[in-house]
Amino acid sequence: MKFTAAGDAIIQRRIPKDFPGYSELTPFISQGDARFFNLETTLNREGECFASQFSGGTWIRTNPEVLADLKGFGFNMTSFNNNHAMDFSYDGFLKTLEHVEASGLVNAGCGRNMAAAAAPRYLETNQGRVALIAVNTNFDASMMAGHPGQRVPGRPGVNGLRIQEKFVVSQEDIALIRSLAQKTGVNCAREITRKEGYNYPPVPEGEAEFGTLRFMTGDETRWVRTVHPQDEQRVMAAIEEARFQADYVIISVHSHQLEGDRKETPSAFLEKFSRDCIDAGADAVVGHGPHLLRPIEVYNGKPIFYSLGDFILQLYSLEFAPEDFFNQYGLTSADQVGKLLLKRSKNRTVGLMEDIRMFETVIPCWEMENGRMTSLELMPACGVKGGHKSEEGLPRRVTDLGFIERLSKMSEPYGVKMEIGKDGIVRCRWE
Repeated sequence: MKFTAAGDAIIQRRIPKDFPGYSELTPFISQGDARFFNLETTLNREGECFASQFSGGTWIRTNPEVLADLKGFGFNMTSFNNNHAMDFSYDGFLKTLEHVEASGLVNAGCGRNMAAAAAPRYLETNQGRVALIAVNTNFDASMMAGHPGQRVPGRPGVNGLRIQEKFVVSQEDIALIRSLAQKTGVNCAREITRKEGYNYPPVPEGEAEFGTLRFMTGDETRWVRTVHPQDEQRVMAAIEEARFQADYVIISVHSHQLEGDRKETPSAFLEKFSRDCIDAGADAVVGHGPHLLRPIEVYNGKPIFYSLGDFILQLYSLEFAPEDFFNQYGLTSADQVGKLLLKRSKNRTVGLMEDIRMFETVIPCWEMENGRMTSLELMPACGVKGGHKSEEGLPRRVTDLGFIERLSKMSEPYGVKMEIGKDGIVRCRWE
């Protein structure tokens, strides 16, 4: 069975029917029996939904007709479980869910309660049944879906992976942190609440807290992040169910966190979680979120794409924005959106839309047989940067493949080597 996938589709407007990228990319995407992309926008009409107090960075929305344009590339699976899912609050979230469901695209990761958001969703093909499970590590707490109670309905939201953090420091540093906490009083309110019996667990022996930060002693100073065990257990249970119900299981992971000082480097917890998913029975992990390419790994004969980058990037195509967004930059909604975006980008000198790495992407096509990947090919593509506004941010096939060398170097430590064929397709080998 064959699979294809694309990264983030930050789509803000309709795609012209004669857009050349359709004929360049659709034949490659359509090789897959299962064809996935990440929908990184909300779908609602002007004036229909109020904006949330928070956003995923930009308050993103567009009209639902764009789903037909995305399906024009051949996709049949998606998720909008990402940091923008609640940009237009619960109304915007539910409108998006309704439109995606009506489109016929198999979608996972968002639901009217936690059980629905966490459940595998299934694609029926002549080559086998494919399960999709979608998770997200970047979300405001209010975005997390909730379980229903006996008399209270569940909360709409995303299937989130909460990340627990601790800092390992020396005993000398622990003593300094405790001293600073005492001198500043940063922990006083929490200690009072803890004594009153509310849900703040006691600080374990050998650890210290400074506000919401937790420290523990160790030999090597480091930042330790782990997936919340309750969330990981929920995902592993979904994989177990999907393995019973389907022939193949795909995990979609939206994650921005990085390791060290390079955005291209996936976090250690994401590496562990992805491998744990494979060990639990998943057949592939498709990552997206940081808006650029990250390494490709083949683990136990199955692919992990730590980030496929942006398939569509149209952050300069907002038609309107909430007052909160304007206020962040000393403006009001009486000002033009163009003025807002120019101010945020410092007159188009900084930001995602000014970094070519955010436009570079690959579309993988891989084949599975007897539980292992037998081939992996990548089609290089790049969003249009500059030129006609109608094509800005839309993907085109490219012949300048310098960024593939960068992707290849990133992937080599993960056991994957790449060769560019005369046809411009990248073929991967792995150990």
